[in-house]
Amino acid sequence: MVNRDWQQFALLLIDVQQDFWNLELEQAFPDFQSNIARLLRFCRQEGLEVVHLREVFNPDGSDWLPRYRLRGRAVCVRETPGAEVLSVATAQSGEMVMEKPTQDGFHHPPLLDYLRSTGKKYILTAGLVTSVCVLLTAASASQLGFLVTVISDCCADYPEAHAIALRRYRGFMLELACLDELPQRWGEWVGQIERLG
Repeated sequence: MVNRDWQQFALLLIDVQQDFWNLELEQAFPDFQSNIARLLRFCRQEGLEVVHLREVFNPDGSDWLPRYRLRGRAVCVRETPGAEVLSVATAQSGEMVMEKPTQDGFHHPPLLDYLRSTGKKYILTAGLVTSVCVLLTAASASQLGFLVTVISDCCADYPEAHAIALRRYRGFMLELACLDELPQRWGEWVGQIERLG
């Protein structure tokens, strides 16, 4: 058995919340929830740190994005059912949970500070939705100096948007992997970290 050291890695589990999950996505990505459960089980068994990112806005609108303010409603308003996480994405004791009033996790400065202070070099991303919060966060991570892989079967979106987002940015700002590939890809990723110094 290979002893894999994941200390330089973090999984960002992004916005696996009720307002981003609907029947159409469930029909298009029927394995999403079971894949998220498997991903978290893998990370916890391997010692790969999980950081839970959650989009949350205040009920009074004070931190709403401009488009939300213009239309008079926001997603994931604090203390509403839509802001709740899907049960498969519940954080365990000791796992970092960060709330963000943004779609890009790195527009919430504590995320970058935390990842740098803990020596992370490689970011894995998963969650909802592929073409918005997952992509924006992954693209920022890449531009901030991290190596980034999106776990494609642990993301969901409207199918065309999902496919276009991943196809357009693969090899340019990020790489793709499927959940079952993670153990085999570890050596490749560690090699990339070492090559960059």
